Amino acid sequence: MGRGMTATPQPLLRLATPDDTAALADLARRAVSAKFEHLYKPEDFATFLEAAHSDAKVAKEIADPGMRVAVIEEAGALIAFCKLVLKSTLSAGHSDARSPLELKQLYTDPARIGGGLGRRLMDWAQAQAQDLGADEIQLTVYSENFEAQRFYHRYGFAKIADIEFWVGNHCDPEFLYAKRLVPETNSQAQAEQV
Repeated sequence: MGRGMTATPQPLLRLATPDDTAALADLARRAVSAKFEHLYKPEDFATFLEAAHSDAKVAKEIADPGMRVAVIEEAGALIAFCKLVLKSTLSAGHSDARSPLELKQLYTDPARIGGGLGRRLMDWAQAQAQDLGADEIQLTVYSENFEAQRFYHRYGFAKIADIEFWVGNHCDPEFLYAKRLVPETNSQAQAEQV
């Protein structure tokens, strides 16, 4: 770096704590609203937000030993997050994976999309899945969310089923995506450390 230039610190990726509950719920509601609110009747969307992104729901997820919730923080504000369910709830009849992990949500502050935050969270999620011995990562994506589909395709995810997702009384067509993981052997891990 040249004289007088200072490095801008990279936003911090860390596990969520109970102190993050209100900020995380707020970020989730803002991100989901910006992307999807226009698709639904107000009462359906309000029902969905309360069920999926209330402070109480987020607090329960952060405390759940069957989940991992990561956040990216910058200057004291949460700007992105990702939730993992360590034993997927999605595979029933659609996959022969024995130990799938579910990527439940990956969202970025609407003003920060395109800045690499999603990539950092996906890299974290994949590393978590490998560390936990998962043989597949599963997720759902709205059938008309082409931007998200392109993002997941870049990481090797592929559609394995058509499913439904309910927002209040409204049913959306969704896709179940999956990415198979190859367990690291000791020789692979040792080669990567060299």
